[in-house]
Amino acid sequence: MKKQTNSEQVNKKTQDAVSRKRPEKSLTAPLKRKAGRSSRGNITIRHRGGGAKRIYRIIDFKQTRYDMPAKVLSIEYDPNRTAHIALIQYENGEKSYILAPEGLKIDQIITSSKGKIKANVGDRMTLANIPLGSFVYNVELIPGRGGQIVKSAGSSATVLAKDSGFTNLKMPSGEVRMIKSDAMASIGQVSNSDHGKIVIGKAGRKRHMGIRPTVRGKAMNPVDHPHGGGEGKHPIGLKHPKTPWGAPALGYKTRRKKLSDRFILSRRKGKK
Repeated sequence: MKKQTNSEQVNKKTQDAVSRKRPEKSLTAPLKRKAGRSSRGNITIRHRGGGAKRIYRIIDFKQTRYDMPAKVLSIEYDPNRTAHIALIQYENGEKSYILAPEGLKIDQIITSSKGKIKANVGDRMTLANIPLGSFVYNVELIPGRGGQIVKSAGSSATVLAKDSGFTNLKMPSGEVRMIKSDAMASIGQVSNSDHGKIVIGKAGRKRHMGIRPTVRGKAMNPVDHPHGGGEGKHPIGLKHPKTPWGAPALGYKTRRKKLSDRFILSRRKGKK
């Protein structure tokens, strides 16, 4: 019997975690391919194009049906994000997709509430009512806007402290940030935590994902890239690596001064 590689084991574990069913038709929408172009047709992200067709799953990042229990019908794969999604059905028969947390089970009952309820995995509540030390995801930055941060596979933020109407959250990056305590967040860690261990395996699979080949800067001509030119296997000839447009590629701060800087108590790892 052939022994499975680590990549095959991760892929099998991922496949076993999701339901083999078509997406809920009423919760889907067509997705136009942009191939890295802006609304004006200019390339804003390089190396994008082609790829398999995708159907967009409409995700409810707000979950505003408060104090109405919902039953988990299935855990599904979503080609548009790294995390898995869960199809839930409310007592009134309405269905919606939400981001699935790690450990969420089919037939489990979850609730979204602005009041004080027991904090179970998958439940959604205000930061003011979430116990200290809890893991949260799909967090609102502005109350009522819906989840905007901590939504990728395996990520979670930690509730550290509460004071003066604000809650201190430690982000996956290590940054400690103040967020209003009446903002909503879901309990748990985002599903598919093994996503980072998946080995793509071949170039064709990358093309199916809509990612085109990337050429090394040092393999180009000097006119095309700061690293270009030279004979044979040569170094880049610069003190520090640069982007194709001449900006420093490593350790260069790109965040400009923002009003939200006052809510950051501690910068992320590697930043002052």
